[in-house]
Amino acid sequence: MLSLRALSRAAPKASFRSLTTSRSLTTIQKPSVLRSSWAVASRPAFRTFATSPLRFEPAGQVDTELSAKIEQEISLENESKDPQQLPPALQDFVENGGFEVKDTPGSEEVVLTKNIKVTFSIADLNALDEDPDQYTEDSAIADQDYDDELTPQSAGSRSKGTINSGRSQDGNFNVAPEDSVSPADRPELADSEDAAADGDVPPGFPVRVNVTVTKPNGRAIQLECVANDGMIDIENVYHFPTAELADAQTAETDFKRQDIYAGPPFSNLDEDLQILFEKYLDERGINSALAQFAPDYIDYKEQREYVKWLGDVKEFVDA
Repeated sequence: MLSLRALSRAAPKASFRSLTTSRSLTTIQKPSVLRSSWAVASRPAFRTFATSPLRFEPAGQVDTELSAKIEQEISLENESKDPQQLPPALQDFVENGGFEVKDTPGSEEVVLTKNIKVTFSIADLNALDEDPDQYTEDSAIADQDYDDELTPQSAGSRSKGTINSGRSQDGNFNVAPEDSVSPADRPELADSEDAAADGDVPPGFPVRVNVTVTKPNGRAIQLECVANDGMIDIENVYHFPTAELADAQTAETDFKRQDIYAGPPFSNLDEDLQILFEKYLDERGINSALAQFAPDYIDYKEQREYVKWLGDVKEFVDA
């Protein structure tokens, strides 16, 4: 798993990339207006020196050793967990959750579609791996602040890990009797719980989940959420006149998207309005079950992509 690889390498990495509530700007670079035909005249008259060989690079002395090491790494990953075998808990969600899972090999993004579109990425797991201690400290502080704000009644009704829960008019969560058992205590997750106690799996981590709901008339709303500790927290709600803008795939649509009013942060909305938006998602299957599924599936997909990457690199070295 990723945590085991991180411990074995123990190399210093960059600081943790924190989750941001703002929409990321486009990364497409515009050509500078200062560039003109003068750039052609400034080219050197002499021949450009290049270090790239004209022939295919022959096999080096370390190629065999590198290939053997990669093969060993692949074997270790396959022994720890079959990257092609979907864990039972994930399989149950795929079969009963009502979503169609689009998982393209080689892509970081996972897409769940029903009448709505849900996306999340393994990039969140890679960000956690860069500085896991920082998230652990921040999570502990956040949990303490959250517990201090809850009354004894609300603390019992809004405990982490409850599933299919909904708020009542007074703002508390109503929990069905069958939901009193935390997902972590269920039999299908017992093995994962034991493994976590032994330090074999990383702690829970936040996953950015984007939910896009499209109407027949083509208009769409997109809700930026974070799945964390078995809960779905909404951060922003955007409205788009067309679904194309909600799922910008070109530079042109991405540029148009920047000029659309983004609305206030979700936390600034009226409390009753926030509750209704949460119920709106819950009715569409965006609930604690999905909040459990997203990080688990990311962990499964990351290992599978890592094994595939090792195989591709080994194939290149052996060629």
